[in-house]
Amino acid sequence: MKEKVILAYSGGLDTTAIIPWLKENYDYEVICVCIDCGQAEELDGLEERAKSCGAEKCYILDVTDEFCDEYVVPCVQAHAVYENKYLLGTSMARPLIAKKLVEIARKENAAAICHGATGKGNDQIRFELGIKALAPDLRIIAAWRDPKWTFDSRESEIEYCRKNGINLPFSVDNSYSRDRNLWHISHEGLELEDPANEPNYDHLLVLGVSPEKAPDEGEYVTIDFEKGVPVAVNGEKMKVSDVIRKLNSLGGKHGIGIVDIVENRVVGMKSRGVYETPGGTILYEAHQQLEELILDRETTKTKLDMGNLFAQTVYEGKWFTPLREATQAFIESTQKYVTGQVRFKLYKGNIIKAGETSPYSLYNESIASFTTGDLYDHHDAEGFINLFGLASKVRGMKHQELEKKGN
Repeated sequence: MKEKVILAYSGGLDTTAIIPWLKENYDYEVICVCIDCGQAEELDGLEERAKSCGAEKCYILDVTDEFCDEYVVPCVQAHAVYENKYLLGTSMARPLIAKKLVEIARKENAAAICHGATGKGNDQIRFELGIKALAPDLRIIAAWRDPKWTFDSRESEIEYCRKNGINLPFSVDNSYSRDRNLWHISHEGLELEDPANEPNYDHLLVLGVSPEKAPDEGEYVTIDFEKGVPVAVNGEKMKVSDVIRKLNSLGGKHGIGIVDIVENRVVGMKSRGVYETPGGTILYEAHQQLEELILDRETTKTKLDMGNLFAQTVYEGKWFTPLREATQAFIESTQKYVTGQVRFKLYKGNIIKAGETSPYSLYNESIASFTTGDLYDHHDAEGFINLFGLASKVRGMKHQELEKKGN
């Protein structure tokens, strides 16, 4: 009886070519697994395509709600942003995909897991670190790093598919390299490979429009949070995945969340890409806006550092590690009182603050007001400044003393 291999299957050119390649070079029984994190119409006809290419089975697992509740929400709560711009759309999905691949591998008693991530990218690291953490006994086949993988271009893969009688039911020419889930879509390739080129947004954008083509009228939106979790949009209660769907529609309409970045990959090279994260950008802004009211100064300062650490950890594929668990535990402890409503206006790529309320707000008008109140005596600041500035004063005195001595 043949051994089984689980193939992380997207239905794109690489993973389509990998099916006959695995059968030809390893004599495995190929079981395709597609993890649906909200790829929408990209999954149409996927099972039929996989079987027509030689797969014995094709699992399509809808994990959209698990993705949103257990992977997206912690990143929102952390305000996890990689290199000040990237909202981790691909990074946060990969550990869940690795987890599900392992679950199917156990169910099918498979000997190996195969993926089609390139040897230049981050995804190979994310997939493999997840698999190693959850199933260290399973063999990992990275097709693009395998000595038996002789393809060096999309054209050579296309020719191989044709020789194996595989009809490719999608366009393979003049297309960007994309990754999509409910949270975002990324674009690489074509004119983006040269950082000197301006992105062709008319050709590129999928989830929305450029700010120039957004409506001339702004639109007000409210988001409600309970303990750091978004629970309603414009007063309508909904689960997290539906919050993201609603905000994707609104954000895309108004040109929100388009990021052009040259980022530092884990493997050391720089890469240029454009990310569309309309709903995610709104959620990050809304959550941070609410925290302004609720978190004290020292917690805010520490949480910024922990958020950056969380982003780095997730980007590097280290989800299934004690560090991620510990960092997330700290972040979750800060969300106990992050409850309230945020209001803002969306207008031509901008998210404009329009008010925020919370029953746990630390903002006290009688203290913050320019009018003297009972809770704050302006004269109290004098003693505080004397102590807070003592080190600066002592240093200044020492410099004066040295100057008088001619030193």
